[in-house]
Parts: sequence; C-alpha cells; structure tokens
Amino acid sequence: MTMADSAFDVSVNVYGESKCFDDDGRLKRTGSVWNASAHIITAVIGSGVLSLAWATAQLGWVAGPTVLLLFSFVTYYTSALLSDCYRTGDPVTGKRNYTYMDAVRTNLGGFQVKICGVIQYLNLFGVAIGYTIASSISMVAVKRSDCFHKHGHQATCHVSSTPYMVMFGVMEIIFSQIPDFDQISWLSIVAAVMSFTYSTIGLGLGVAQVAETGKIEGSLTGISIGTEVTEMQKIWRSFQALGAIAFAYSYSLILIEIQDTLKSPPTEAKTMKRATLISVAVTTVFYMLCGCFGYAAFGDQSPGNLLTGFGFYNPYWLLDIANIAIVVHLVGAYQVYCQPLFAFVEKTAADWYPDSKIITKEIDVPIPGCKPFKLNLFRLIWRTIFVIITTLISMLMPFFNDVVGILGAFGFWPLTVYFPVEMYIVQKKIPKWSGRWICLQILSGACLVISIAAAAGSFAGVVSDLQVYRPFKS
Repeated sequence: MTMADSAFDVSVNVYGESKCFDDDGRLKRTGSVWNASAHIITAVIGSGVLSLAWATAQLGWVAGPTVLLLFSFVTYYTSALLSDCYRTGDPVTGKRNYTYMDAVRTNLGGFQVKICGVIQYLNLFGVAIGYTIASSISMVAVKRSDCFHKHGHQATCHVSSTPYMVMFGVMEIIFSQIPDFDQISWLSIVAAVMSFTYSTIGLGLGVAQVAETGKIEGSLTGISIGTEVTEMQKIWRSFQALGAIAFAYSYSLILIEIQDTLKSPPTEAKTMKRATLISVAVTTVFYMLCGCFGYAAFGDQSPGNLLTGFGFYNPYWLLDIANIAIVVHLVGAYQVYCQPLFAFVEKTAADWYPDSKIITKEIDVPIPGCKPFKLNLFRLIWRTIFVIITTLISMLMPFFNDVVGILGAFGFWPLTVYFPVEMYIVQKKIPKWSGRWICLQILSGACLVISIAAAAGSFAGVVSDLQVYRPFKS
C-alpha cells in the first residue's frame, strides 16, 4: 500500500479500524486506567475528606469506620454496575453513551431522563457552591493562621470570607474557558497531587497530636449527650454525618463522562472497573486514616473542617501549605465537576440555534509560543454567568458542613444507587423478582432511607446556622 493509499484509508475508514478515529467517528480516545484514576481521585478526595473527623465524632468509634466502609463498598459496587452501561448491548461494539444522561435515556427513557437531568445538574451546581465555600474557608485559614502566629492563639483574628470567594470566582472564570474534559487531564493530575498533599498533612498532624498526648480521644458512641449536645441535636448531627460521608464518596454523576475519555482495547468497562477499584481503595484508606486520626486527636471537639477549624495552630507554615493545596485542588475539582454541565448547556444551545454565530463560531486568539486559543462567545458569557451565580450563593450561605451534608444526601441515592441499579437491571435483562433483582432493590431501598435521614439532618443544621448568620459580614 502506498502512502497516498494509507492516507486515503484513514480518511474514509472513520468507523472501522483507524489509527486516528474511534468506532463512533470521533478522534481516538487516549485515556488510560491512570488518567481515569486521577480524574476520580480529583473528584472524590475533595473537601469532603476534611469533614470526616467531625462525621466520625458524631457517630463514634464503632459506627464511624463501619459507615465509611459501607459507603465505599456501595460506591464501588454501583460504579461497576454503571460502567457496564457505557455501551448499550455489546460491551465491545455497542453504541456509546457519552454522558450519564445518555445512559439513562438509552436504558430507562421517558420521564426518568428528565428527573435524572434535574438531579444531576442541580447536584453539579451545588458542588460548585460547596467548593467555592471550601476554598474561601481555606484562604481565610491561611490569613488567620499567620495572624495567630504573630499575635498569639487568644487573638480574635476575624477575617471575612467574601473577598476570598470573589478571588476563587475570578480564577474559575478563567479556567472555565477550557473547552472540554479531554483538555483538563493535566489539571486533574495537579489537583490529585494537591489532594494527597493536604490529606497527608491532615493525617500527619492528627498522628502527631495523638503521639504527643499519648491519648486516644473519643468514645464508642460518639459525641456525648448532655455535655456537648442535646439528645435531639445528637440525632440530627448523626444524620448530617451520613450526608457528609456520602458527599465524600460522590462521583458517580461524572463516571460516564470520564469513561468516555478511555482508549480501547481492553473494553472501556474493564478499564473503568480497574480505575474505580484503585481509586475507591486509595480514597477509603485515606478517609479511614484522616477520619479516625482526626477523631483520635480531638474527640468530641473535632472541628467541622480538620485543617481550618484550628484544632491545630502549629506548625503554622505546614497548615498554610495544606490550605493552599486545598485551594489549588478545588480549582481543578470545580472544573472536573462542572464540565458535564457546561457541555450539556452548550450542546442544547447548539441544537436549538444551529445557525447562531454567537453559539457556534470560534475565534482564534493568538497565544505567543502556543497554538491559538479557540474562544467561543457563548461559552465565555454563559460560563462566566454560571461562576458569578455560584459565587453569590456561596456568599449568602457559607455553611460548609451543612452544604456538604445536603449535597451528599441529595445526590447519593438517585445518582450513585438508583439509576445505576435500574440501568444495570435493564442492560443485563435481570428478571423481576429473581434473587438478584430482589438484592439490588433491597440495596437501593436501604440507601434511600439513609439519604432521607441525611437530608433531614443537614436541613436542620442550615436552619440552626441561619438563626445567627448575617450575610456578607461573617
């Protein structure tokens, strides 16, 4: 075959065995198990890890670690079910589903698609708010840490979080102009490294505190009724802790999008299951260590955010490094979570107004020494408005633990359990009332009860916090 024949073969054989294109006519995907693991770890080991000592304190030494392990198992199992739904029918040649919504549309269809869309995109919107709050708390913690170092631990050192939320918003407006998932793998890897950095520092400080005092704090049943909280508060806070742990494991809503970046062979589902196993195992070990050592160090006084609650004051420079790492990580995690929402809105706009120049035209912006940046006016305007709205809401309701609990409760059952289970039943044609069908429904029902309890606890927390909060002044 001549070079000309070879070139001709690539250009026409788009859907066959081509070196440049996949079976759906898109450019060859290049993602590996390690890229997928980095994306998942970036999404999973987020700000949620910092509330785990607090969550463990509400539940105690028995229920805390047990609940963590149960959530890790459920997340891994349902993610494996979901990865089988990336292709419809044959796992090698079946039609691809590019997004979580596509998979629901293909397998379940009808009204369930609309319900899924509303829940998924509201959850992504909520995560953006949660990450804005978390990043501002870490920036404030750096400022306060330096203040305590200069003026002593008894100093007031009050710092408003509002300017720091604005700074984070400006950073996100810039990064949100990155067009799609394939182009943010470098940001994911940087963010994953940062998440390990601050998780390790949090863990190390917890271990050091336990070693220094020679005492393991806490009790088998968690925070004490009477001395710390009333009986009713204990119940609500235990429920809220379930939401915080659920949030710490939530990434199923972007699993299909991550899977769509993977090369094959082996099949995308096989690679995704390996990536899920690696990342869930790694995160669970980290979660157990951070949650347990944080609780062992502070007991009932465990702060809502391990690195910003000032259970630790020294070494102040190490706390600063950890909190800066949190901010860098959240800049990347914000993008990993928001890209599916950005893509959905832009695809819908292009379908509705295919002839609109504002929506479809890309302008080449020259960058010295690099390829020209493709600027799209609609992308610029809509993504900027999105970041501004999430930043404003964050300023109005900056309650980290409550927001984390609500997000965990709201997204866990439908997105991590219900839809993956129902799609898997349809995909594998599992007969109704068979043993396997009954087991899957029991799993789904149990997770629904946990989600309802977690939502109730978190909303109770918001109501309690709003009674003493003044917007833009705290």
